[in-house]
Amino acid sequence: MQLTSLASVCEILPGYPFRGKVPEAEGSDIRVVQIKDVSVELGIRWDGCQTTTLTGKKDPGWLRPGDVLFVAKGNRNFAVSVDHRIEQAAIQAVAAPVFYLLRCHAQLLPEYLAWWLNQEPSQRYFEQNAEGSQVKSIRRSVLAETPLALPALRQQAALAALQQNLRQQQQTLQQLISNGVQLQRRIANDFLAAATGDGHLGGTTP
Repeated sequence: MQLTSLASVCEILPGYPFRGKVPEAEGSDIRVVQIKDVSVELGIRWDGCQTTTLTGKKDPGWLRPGDVLFVAKGNRNFAVSVDHRIEQAAIQAVAAPVFYLLRCHAQLLPEYLAWWLNQEPSQRYFEQNAEGSQVKSIRRSVLAETPLALPALRQQAALAALQQNLRQQQQTLQQLISNGVQLQRRIANDFLAAATGDGHLGGTTP
C-alpha cells in the first residue's frame, strides 16, 4: 500500500460557475446538485434536485457515473459518489459551485475515494486546513494535497461494498423509524376519533 496525494490519482474540477442564485427553470431537463441534495448516509437525492438552465456554449461538466462530489464550503466537508442512477434515469446534471468534481484515474475507485475522504484522517486534515471564520472552505490546492492511502483495487472494492452495505442498513433503519412514527401518529388520531365519537373526549362523561 502506498500513501499519495489526491491530485496524483484524480482530476479536480470546479462546479458549474453559476453567478449568484441558481436560476430555477420549471420543465427543464437539466438538474443542479446543491448541498441540500447530498448526505453521507444517502448519497445524492436526485428527486429533490432543482431544474435549471445553463448559459454559454462551453462544456458545463456534466455529471456521470463514477464522479465524486466534494463539499468544499461549509462546516462539514465530505464526499459522495455519483452512481449509475444518473445514467439509468437519463439525468443531465451539473454540480453547484460549492462542490469540487473529482474524476478518478484507473488505479482509484470512486466509491473508495468518497469513503476515504469521509474518514477521520481526511476529516482531521480538512479541519486543520480549512479557511474562514464563519463559513469554512477548502481551497483547491489544499484538496489536491490531501493524503490518500491507496490499497490494491480488490481492497478498495471490498471497502466500497462494505460502505454500500452499511448505507443500505441505515436506509432500512431510517425507514423503520419513519414507519414507527407514522404508526404512532395514526394510533393517536384513531384514539382521539374514537373518544370523540363516544363522547368521552378529555375524560368527561355526557
